[in-house]
Amino acid sequence: MSPTLNTLSVPFLDLKTQNQAIKAEWTSAIDAVTSESQFILGPAVARFEAAFAEYVGVKHCIGVNSGTTALQLALHASDVGPGDEVVTTPHTWISTTWAISYVGARPVYVDVDPKTYNLDPQLVAQAITPRTKAILPVHLYGQTCDLKPLQELADRHGLTLIEDAAQAHGARYQGRRAGSIGRMGCFSFYPGKNLGAFGEAGAVVTDDDAAARRMRCLRDHAQDGRHNHVEVGYNARMEGLQGAVLDVKLRHLDAWNAARRRNAARLSELLDGTPGLQLPTAASPDAHAWHLYVVLVEDGVREGLLQRLAERGVAAGVHYPTLVPFQPAYEHLGYRPGQLPVAEDVARRCLSLPMYPELTDMQIEYVAESVKECLKTC
Repeated sequence: MSPTLNTLSVPFLDLKTQNQAIKAEWTSAIDAVTSESQFILGPAVARFEAAFAEYVGVKHCIGVNSGTTALQLALHASDVGPGDEVVTTPHTWISTTWAISYVGARPVYVDVDPKTYNLDPQLVAQAITPRTKAILPVHLYGQTCDLKPLQELADRHGLTLIEDAAQAHGARYQGRRAGSIGRMGCFSFYPGKNLGAFGEAGAVVTDDDAAARRMRCLRDHAQDGRHNHVEVGYNARMEGLQGAVLDVKLRHLDAWNAARRRNAARLSELLDGTPGLQLPTAASPDAHAWHLYVVLVEDGVREGLLQRLAERGVAAGVHYPTLVPFQPAYEHLGYRPGQLPVAEDVARRCLSLPMYPELTDMQIEYVAESVKECLKTC
């Protein structure tokens, strides 16, 4: 390894470089919001909603205050509530399950596909009961689920399919954007996402006119006209500043995703054949937005590898080390080790390497060389 490579530092994410490159654009957009003093919803949010709906390929986009709230509103607008069950994945960020709990329903977890780590449709079919009201898949790490069989299941049983697309901005399934296939699609715009705000923000997209109207009402204290509150609602409105920033960043999303795909392909090329390392795969070139680049390592290796990479200046992470049903908050559901063997294996062995548009060729080479060298001593 050359001395130059050996002195590199590779952060897990580099938002500073990304934001600096488009500073003039977002500064102008923020100035417009402050000049208008439209800080809650307002013209900037409306512009972003229209642009994002067109981008995804749906009629409606409802901007809200977080991705978690987007999921909650989608379930609420689908009349999911106490006594209902929602089939979902055990391997994801916990917000997916929070939303199910917030509406009073019970999450039902099924195992994942060993290649994509997304919901296994055959197991979803086996989990449907008379109490099932919705199916809530997550496009994990940026790769779209196999949605056709899930939609067929939903149609056959009269269920609602809601996509958690929080990690898959711009990914496609059979030519259609993530979020546009189910009755509703939910997005997070947390700063580190492929399309990230300057704080918390989220959105629900849909072609369902009635659901869109209800969610717009629900997010604003369930007001149908000023001071007319038609049901128990939420204070879940998107801020004007976030709408302005997102509207700017959306114009760059496809280019950023293309860079992620190039970087992921290059990293896979360099790591291919590395002993003790299982590389991620994409069902098709545009099915994966590469929000995260997640490898699997051998049992017992991960903690040592994380430490050695850190010593070499390479920031890595784990997404996610504990399955949601095994979290203390959900122990009461009664899931036990061995019930979700594929997801348990992924959670035990997954490791996320740096992946973002601004990675340089030299940084990618350094990450690959560091992983290979560090694995030799783990």
